[in-house]
Amino acid sequence: MSEFFSQENITALYESYRSIGPFIGFLLPFIEAFLPFLPLFVFVFANAGAYGLLFGFLISLAGSVAGSYSVFLIIRKYGRAKFLNFMTKHQKVERLIHWVERNGFGPLFLLLCFPFTPSALVNLVAGLSNISKHYYLLTLIAGKTVMVFMITYVGYDIRALFNNPVRTIIVIIVIILLYIVGKIIEKRLNKRVEEDFRQAANKDRSKED
Repeated sequence: MSEFFSQENITALYESYRSIGPFIGFLLPFIEAFLPFLPLFVFVFANAGAYGLLFGFLISLAGSVAGSYSVFLIIRKYGRAKFLNFMTKHQKVERLIHWVERNGFGPLFLLLCFPFTPSALVNLVAGLSNISKHYYLLTLIAGKTVMVFMITYVGYDIRALFNNPVRTIIVIIVIILLYIVGKIIEKRLNKRVEEDFRQAANKDRSKED
C-alpha cells in the first residue's frame, strides 16, 4: 500500500488522468451531484494535481455547479410529480423547505461552503422550495467557489505533500477541520429548523385557540 501511494506512482496517476483531457475533470464533479455517494473531494483533488491551481479549480467548479444546478432544475420541474412524492412527504424535507424559504441565502451558502455537508440535500430542498432560479444559481456559485477553492488549494501541489511533511500535516488538519466545522454547522442548522418549526406550529395552535 505504501508503495502504491509513493510520489512516483501518484505523479504517474495524475499524468494519466491529465492525458484523458479536461472533459473528464468536468464530468466527474458533474456526475457527483447526481450520485452524492461519489467522493467529490477526491475528484477536486485529482483536478488540482493534474491541471494545477487555477485550471483545476475552474474545471472542478464548473462541473460541480453545473451538476448541482441541473439537479435543482430537475427537482424544480418534476419534484411535485407523483413518482417523487416520497421526497416531499418526508417530514424533515418539508421542514427544511419552509425554513429555506424563510431564511434564504445565509444557510444555503454556509452548507455549500463545506465539502462534507449534504449538498445533494441542499439541491433537493432548494428545488422543492419557492426560491428563484437565478437566486439559487448565485448562491450555488458563491458557496461552491469557496468549497472547491479550499480543496483545490490543499491538493494542487502533490510534490510538496511528499517533500514537505509540515505541509502534509497542515493538509490533514485542514481536511479534519473542514469535516468537523461542516458537521457542526449542519447540526446547528438542523436545530434551528426544528426550533422554527416548533414556533410555527405553536403559532398555528394559538391562532386556532
